[in-house]
Amino acid sequence: MSSNLVNAIFIASGVVTLIQATRLVKLPIVQGPSAAFDAGKNGLLSAAGGSVLASAVMVMLLAVTGLLTRLVKKITPEITGTIIFLVGVSLANFTLLEFLGGAPGTPSFAAPTTLLVAIVTAGLVVGLSLFAKGLWHRFSFLIALVVGDSLAAILQQIHFTGLASHAWLGLPRLLPYGALTFNWAIFLSFLIAYGVAVVEAIGVYEASAAMTQETLSPKRVRNGIMGEAAGSILSSLIGGFPTTAFAQNLGVMQLTGVHSRKPILLTGSLLLVLGFCPKLGAFLALTPAAVIGGMFLPSAATLVITGLNILKQVKRTDATDLIIGLSIILATALPSYAADFPSAIRPLVSNQILVGAIAVTVLHICLLTVPHLIRKK
Repeated sequence: MSSNLVNAIFIASGVVTLIQATRLVKLPIVQGPSAAFDAGKNGLLSAAGGSVLASAVMVMLLAVTGLLTRLVKKITPEITGTIIFLVGVSLANFTLLEFLGGAPGTPSFAAPTTLLVAIVTAGLVVGLSLFAKGLWHRFSFLIALVVGDSLAAILQQIHFTGLASHAWLGLPRLLPYGALTFNWAIFLSFLIAYGVAVVEAIGVYEASAAMTQETLSPKRVRNGIMGEAAGSILSSLIGGFPTTAFAQNLGVMQLTGVHSRKPILLTGSLLLVLGFCPKLGAFLALTPAAVIGGMFLPSAATLVITGLNILKQVKRTDATDLIIGLSIILATALPSYAADFPSAIRPLVSNQILVGAIAVTVLHICLLTVPHLIRKK
């Protein structure tokens, strides 16, 4: 089942990446499994394929009916900037954990060899991105990946023994977990997760459009969400996790200066190859956490700065300062206490991006929109 799961994720991500870049949102964005769907990691996919599918269909309907389009029209710079800033902060939390070697308490966490690999990888990304020219600059992340993996292999952090068990060619199975079933509790949990993923995706779209200096129309946002929902439906049917836009490649774009969609098309094609060739996918998965953290920690910093640059466009008043400041405080602090909240709302308060998005939207309505309507009367 695990081999089928990996293949399914690669295939769905590859298909949607190619379609998104060429036909739908038309931005240099890579698709992948969303961290918002933690429920799937607990074995619930085998028992609730129908619930996952129904959630994706619900999101598709919201996009088709134009409800999401009307929402996008109301987005202001303080909302956009805050969400993009929080996407960077959220990515930083993940990448720093990877940089240090994984979960605290494991033998590799903050070990000297782990830190050596992470620092060398990060140093190459920063040095080549800022000071190199030509191909050295454009391929700074690939060079850092190769050097980081080579150093990790020398330090015996990579073991190739498990590769022999993976086939060269593999096809995903349709409904590998059996007939579709439906469970209201699981359906609601995944619907909430889709809400988190949609907020993250819109933030990624906004950041990507800002970097490429393109106008992000509501139609393109609607098409993008429709594509993500369609990809999630496909992934669920062949046994994978739902997919969403990845924020990681935004930092790569910012550091390398490559904003073209051509590398994204190559990435989508590579994901398809990995999906149908389990041995290659397993080889790529051998990359240690320290290398991943070293590559993407600088990327997170660029997203934070992108969000701050958008916030600079906001006309400062006491109200806007309070909206932005309070939203960031709630988003960064509240998830730390999520474990003590009732299980029904725990998914809502455990995600920094979702907390920030809800806070900035509600505060904007209460402190700006409503007073403006009252003054007009």
